[in-house]
Amino acid sequence: MIVVAIIGILAAIAIPAYQDYIARSKVTELVTVADACKASVSEFAQSQNAYPANLAEAGCSSAATKYAASLDVTTGVITVVAQNINSNVDTKKFVLKPTNTDLSLPLQWICNSTAGTDIPEKYRPANCR
Repeated sequence: MIVVAIIGILAAIAIPAYQDYIARSKVTELVTVADACKASVSEFAQSQNAYPANLAEAGCSSAATKYAASLDVTTGVITVVAQNINSNVDTKKFVLKPTNTDLSLPLQWICNSTAGTDIPEKYRPANCR
């Protein structure tokens, strides 16, 4: 009986932790989709000395993936909407926002709540918390 109780306690702790780990790994796909577009936005900003106004001007692909419902660019701000991850993350946004005012310098980006990311903090990459 004691062994069964110990196994039950361990399972009660391990299963939620594992589910959070799986959700975090799925959110990584959102980051990857945004990073691919980040290069295009940076290139446009360096060559045109302005942020791209929309997705077409940035030259990014808007194709949905298994966990990214959509990708959009508005004045250099990249927004990826989540899908098929879990109920805490689905329909939430991962946002990459450039912080530079001087576009002659390499772009710097933020992806935390200040940028507009509304994915719960525990699912975001460490640099976006």
